[in-house]
Amino acid sequence: METVREPTLTLYDRIGGDATIGQLVERFYDLMFSEPGVDAVRDMHDPDTRLIRAKFFDFLSGWLGGPSRYIEKYGHPRLRARHLPFAIGVAERDQWLHCMNKALDETPMDPAVREHLKKSFADTGDFLRNRSET
Repeated sequence: METVREPTLTLYDRIGGDATIGQLVERFYDLMFSEPGVDAVRDMHDPDTRLIRAKFFDFLSGWLGGPSRYIEKYGHPRLRARHLPFAIGVAERDQWLHCMNKALDETPMDPAVREHLKKSFADTGDFLRNRSET
């Protein structure tokens, strides 16, 4: 008798797919442009966030195991290389994470997925640091 395996759900599925990713991205950028104390990271972005919102949505889709929209449009994300033009230290990382963690807290999803994403984003933020602290 053949064993039937249940399909493994990706984080993309577990978070709620495009609808939840879209909500997260919108809230994240709304916070980045409204929260006090995140000036350093806000100033790295063009005030017209339409393009970066779309790119981040596409990136998160593939990063979470869904459609690889970003790669199809722009190629490999090369996160570190794409962020090298920006001086990213502890303060910038923390400001970005403040906005993302708040957006995650305000976006409905499974609490276990939320905590996993917070850790993953924190790890990625550390990876993107490119400015030594004195």
